[in-house]
Amino acid sequence: MRVHIRPPETSDAVPYAEAVARSAEHIGAWNPVEADGFHELLRRQSSGLRTFLIIDDETLGIAGKCNVANIVRGRFGNATLGYDSYLPFAGTGRMSEGMRLIVGRCFASYPEGLELHRLEINVQPENNRSIALAKRLGFRHEGFSPRMLYVNGAWRDHERFALTAEEWPGS
Repeated sequence: MRVHIRPPETSDAVPYAEAVARSAEHIGAWNPVEADGFHELLRRQSSGLRTFLIIDDETLGIAGKCNVANIVRGRFGNATLGYDSYLPFAGTGRMSEGMRLIVGRCFASYPEGLELHRLEINVQPENNRSIALAKRLGFRHEGFSPRMLYVNGAWRDHERFALTAEEWPGS
């Protein structure tokens, strides 16, 4: 592994803003570009939202971010993963490495893990790189959700992928 994961810290505000701004064109077609949204992201951390930064071990730069959102406990044990990769790390495999660590953490038992049973990834059909990442991680295609999410001024269709703890290697 060339990366590690960790929750965001207040000291990440400037490097995060720089990573998002540098990657605006790269991520802007699929997700809102909010270089100034770091403090709001920190404020929103809760039992229903956990954010992980993917950190490059060599440079300590922020290679990506993953929100583990809509966390539901109890009989559902489910969450949705939403992620962005940041330049210059996009396309280097670091996002795949970091996402493997995050999925493992989601399925791992307390206190290190979130002890979830099922994860979803929802991707706009034209976002081939994110679909490829979901498949590399072992997520299976579950269906199509028309007009699922309001992104960049319009309701966007999404392809839905899912994975359960039983399907994750090492579980």
